[in-house]
Amino acid sequence: MTPETFPKLFAAAFAAQDGAALCGYLAEDADVVTLTGGLAETAKQAGQLFEMEFAGTFATARLVTGKTRLRLLGPGGAVLHQRYVVIGARDASGAELPRFGAMLTAVLLARAEGWRTVSLGFSALTQ
Repeated sequence: MTPETFPKLFAAAFAAQDGAALCGYLAEDADVVTLTGGLAETAKQAGQLFEMEFAGTFATARLVTGKTRLRLLGPGGAVLHQRYVVIGARDASGAELPRFGAMLTAVLLARAEGWRTVSLGFSALTQ
């Protein structure tokens, strides 16, 4: 994974409801805020949150990749702002929710094992 490939890899893993793949993009000590507002302080906790979301609201959801803004912070760091459209999310009764915009903001660092996300915030957009 690189900062350039991360947005599409994230969207593909999200569509496949693959929490393990999403965790593979995270540093072990990553801080994560999920789209439903869940907070995790490790990749393992984030994986558990993702799996809970995939068992409910996002069981049939997918992300459509929109505008990307990537800022390199030297040879070993990057900040990514990635817009998505969320399609196929469901409410508690199982009814499909209207599509909505979301913003993923991630800080990625090059580590010995490759690029990893150390901070990830995912939130719904109101416009």
